[in-house]
Amino acid sequence: MINIFEVHETNEMIAHENLDVRTITMGISLLDCMDSDLDELNKKIYKKITTLAKDLVATGEEISAEYGIPIVNKRISVTPIGIIGSAACKTEDDFVSIAKTLNKAAIEVGVNFLGGYSALVSKGMTKADELLIRSIPKALAVTQRVCSSVNLGSSKTGINMDAVKLMGEIVKKTAFETKDDGCMGCAKLVVFCNAPDDNPFMAGAFHGVTEADAIINVGVSGPGVVKHALESVRGENFEILCETIKKTAFKVTRVGQLVAKEASKRLGVPFGIIDLSLAPTPAIGDSVAEILEEIGLESVGAPGTTAALALLNDQVKKGGVMASSYVGGLSGAFIPVSEDQGMIDAANSGALTIEKLEAMTCVCSVGLDMIAIPGDTTESTISGIIADEMAIGMVNNKTTAVRIIPVIGKDVGDSVEFGGLLGYAPIMPVNKYSCEKMVNRGGRIPAPIHSFKN
Repeated sequence: MINIFEVHETNEMIAHENLDVRTITMGISLLDCMDSDLDELNKKIYKKITTLAKDLVATGEEISAEYGIPIVNKRISVTPIGIIGSAACKTEDDFVSIAKTLNKAAIEVGVNFLGGYSALVSKGMTKADELLIRSIPKALAVTQRVCSSVNLGSSKTGINMDAVKLMGEIVKKTAFETKDDGCMGCAKLVVFCNAPDDNPFMAGAFHGVTEADAIINVGVSGPGVVKHALESVRGENFEILCETIKKTAFKVTRVGQLVAKEASKRLGVPFGIIDLSLAPTPAIGDSVAEILEEIGLESVGAPGTTAALALLNDQVKKGGVMASSYVGGLSGAFIPVSEDQGMIDAANSGALTIEKLEAMTCVCSVGLDMIAIPGDTTESTISGIIADEMAIGMVNNKTTAVRIIPVIGKDVGDSVEFGGLLGYAPIMPVNKYSCEKMVNRGGRIPAPIHSFKN
């Protein structure tokens, strides 16, 4: 039973500590839309999305009003389009036509983002996969609400270095295609190792092929709630610190569970998972960096940052798992630079570098996220950054990702404005030494020895 104290406590979290449900994401399978005729395929995709998701936004708003819980985003994820378009698409422009259909459907039902313009190429690329990947720059330039992701590696299969090299080129081309909009296309493009099938967060959400025909996944967030809780245990030992984070994560997850169950019931769509991820926003007091500093760092990036983040990530997972039987997605702490004022301040002061961020990704929930770099960064350097992050995920059997923005025409000392939840970012320096010969080798990096578990 929920008592009156817990109701009051939750109201305080919402009113003063930035607790929110970050997203209700409806996952939709498009497998039954596959067709060798491109026009028919586009018609089927549009009809299925607009039929299943027609009440998603209204339902989210009703739940928010009824329970007083902010629900920031309503979103859709679909089966990777590299699979769905494989029979019909013979050119890059064929795939772009599907991107336009997805965008049209997203606008029709009122969601702010739709994820799943994706390819899964951790071991190799089909012709369709490669066509989709090469179409990404144009697809993201001509759409507003479509997000794209590519899974380049896994702990079971290794890292597809041919695809890593290609994605370095694609990231740079996407930046050029959207340079008049702050290279925004790159903010809607992410590459993964060990991508989860049920992630509700953008830009990496897609609906896995093993999922049901439609599901409801909910992402809940509350960095401000955790920060506020830790203020009450300043100077206490690590046991008390960990217990405080864990209990707070439990309470936050219960809010997400309530919303997920209610949305599932009202929409007549099965409940999938709760993703408890401390996802910061540019709002004051909604920062993961500030949590790490509350733990005892002078600034995020200082010695001890990786240890503090490891502790935070683990306790968030432990608290979440106790609150719901179906915790999934990414679940942990996000460290996107542009979306976290504390990270921005640390980057501007020189306390936080890309190399330190890479170390932090070994223990957080995702990877190098929303990092702006000089526009003249080479394609091979971007590929090298991606390869490093994929290796961390592969060896540690965890999800890692890269969402990096080479901002055309800007250099270290400049900044770029993305707006909204994406915030703004200082241009961070990149190591100038070349990895081109390594990237050009081609082939695959084999899976680690501990992948053989059968």
